[in-house]
Amino acid sequence: MANIVEEIKQPINEEMKLFEQKFYESMQSKVALLDKVTRFIVTTKGKQMRPMFVFLCAKLVGEVNEKTYRGASMIELIHTATLVHDDVVDESFKRRNFFSINALWKNKIAVLVGDFLLSKAVLLSTDHKDYDLLSVISRTIREMSEGELLQLEKARKLDITEDVYYEIIRQKTATLIAACCEIGALSNDADENLAKKMMEFGTYTGMAFQIKDDLFDYLSSNFIGKPVGIDIKEQKMTLPLIHSLKIASETERKYFFNTIKRYNNDQKRVKELIAFVKSSGGLDYAIQVMKDFQQKAKNILNEFPDSEVRKSLHMMLDYVIERKF
Repeated sequence: MANIVEEIKQPINEEMKLFEQKFYESMQSKVALLDKVTRFIVTTKGKQMRPMFVFLCAKLVGEVNEKTYRGASMIELIHTATLVHDDVVDESFKRRNFFSINALWKNKIAVLVGDFLLSKAVLLSTDHKDYDLLSVISRTIREMSEGELLQLEKARKLDITEDVYYEIIRQKTATLIAACCEIGALSNDADENLAKKMMEFGTYTGMAFQIKDDLFDYLSSNFIGKPVGIDIKEQKMTLPLIHSLKIASETERKYFFNTIKRYNNDQKRVKELIAFVKSSGGLDYAIQVMKDFQQKAKNILNEFPDSEVRKSLHMMLDYVIERKF
């Protein structure tokens, strides 16, 4: 899988190398403690899929320029800030096999670091008068927060329909990938229609990405970063489960709702629920929906002339649904 990521990066290799330096510069501060934390963030970074989307989409419609680098840094600042805040909310002490910031520096510092990163993203746009990018990232931050809160609100009652689930994952996950693609286009002064098209491409990609993440809860593998059944234990209603409960008999529905509400830490009951979702076609249904979103994204891509960049974006779409973690 690592080789595939390197292959996807091929048309933007130089840009990604330069981006690392610019991203670190965008986080720097005169406060020594902040500088120490941001250096840690840079050394423990992930695959940087989101900046890759920014650069690839910029190259799909034009050229990579200074505004593209600022847009990619803004995206990565927002993404990092939300991960830092998520670890505090989830009381998680590990991130990508490293200790999380809240584990190393405690919650108070982690929350303040997240706030600092968000402010840096906003300042990066206002300092350079990139008001079109500021509009995109402001909307993105709002939607990501709304998506998380909608999920929390619905988790209390477990009344998530399929439509509500799509709205949650659109806001929680897809909106940031959509922002990457839209910003890539806007950095080339794309018109409204082209920017909207790239945003739709990102939305469909993000929806497929999140459904794949939700499928991991039912698939046992050594590569996967989270234990099987963790979403059920956290009472998260995901697509395979929503579909299975919708077609279940009244008796089954009551029994399994009870599992989620009261016995979500009972290993035997959780295993039963996972087996039920598999046997009732919940996984197959979710896989098909995921592939439908992937195809919608590919249809948009195919409107553009054939190029190395388009090929990389096609590979990225395949990677999104074939990845093992």
